[in-house]
Amino acid sequence: MPDMLIQSRFIKYKQSFFVLLLSAALMFSCNSEKNSEENGKDSAQGSAKTPAAAKKTIVFFGNSLTAGYGLDDPSQAFSGLIQKKIDSLGLAYKVINAGVSGETTAGGNSRIDWLLKQPLDIFVLELGGNDGLRGIPVTETRKNLQSILDKVKAKYPNAQLVLAGMQIPPNMGKTYSNEFKAVYKELADKNSIKLIPFLLEGVGGEAKLNQTDGIHPTAEGHRILADNVWVILKDIL
Repeated sequence: MPDMLIQSRFIKYKQSFFVLLLSAALMFSCNSEKNSEENGKDSAQGSAKTPAAAKKTIVFFGNSLTAGYGLDDPSQAFSGLIQKKIDSLGLAYKVINAGVSGETTAGGNSRIDWLLKQPLDIFVLELGGNDGLRGIPVTETRKNLQSILDKVKAKYPNAQLVLAGMQIPPNMGKTYSNEFKAVYKELADKNSIKLIPFLLEGVGGEAKLNQTDGIHPTAEGHRILADNVWVILKDIL
């Protein structure tokens, strides 16, 4: 009799253990299915998201004007303001500020090969001002600017090119100043590219819009430069 009682209890214990084990297995199975379902939903939602369109690249290649010399923040430079304008309009373009203070056209011609390692869609060339201030022969400035344009066109033939015109004070002589000014339109016409007639229009010579050196625009001056650029750039975008 005692043996039968023990056997009966043992059977009940086995049954209880089996039920407990089965319950645990069911719980694990449900949790696994739930996690799998949630992961599936996350995956489906992730794949349903529209991938961000690759933004086209605008490169501003220039000197201290492009670099934003003397400003508290480079984003205050006209190139940075162009990016803000683009973003506000929801256009898929990113701006690269490739300005180097003190750059001449010769320096730019040497530097451009390295820059062209990265893809670009729009190229804005802003160089020559330092050539004029140093009295470098206009023939050299013209040759260097043309060489830069040629290199860009050779590497990225579908890129849109824009040339920023520059003028210098007549203290280098009226003949030199006139020849220097004329270079930009000549090159724009020759290469069939867009021309910003005079980047510093409305800012050059205006003391309140320039820093104490009388050469580099203030943040307010750069806002006007950005407007001068946008007049030409907006049609391309």
